[in-house]
Amino acid sequence: MNIGMFKLKFTNEADETLRELEEAKHLQKRLKAVRKTLGFLETNLKHPSLKTHKYGTLSTSEYEVFEAYAENNTPGAYRVFWRYGPGVREITIIAITPHP
Repeated sequence: MNIGMFKLKFTNEADETLRELEEAKHLQKRLKAVRKTLGFLETNLKHPSLKTHKYGTLSTSEYEVFEAYAENNTPGAYRVFWRYGPGVREITIIAITPHP
């Protein structure tokens, strides 16, 4: 089964964070890591570097929320929180944020 090729949608919060990273010259390394993670979410959800797992704290009866690593072993390492949908072969990026 082909697990790749999802279309990414962004909440306003996630979109704003991505724009802030793009504008901050001193955060280019972090931006590169986030973009790489977003690329894997589009094409290979099972990529080992994502370390994707369900994030129960944000999951609801309506949908499950997952956490994917953008960075690891870094102070304030960034994570990407996402869920399936709303449409078929779509993923909604809920938040791009330092590890809670």
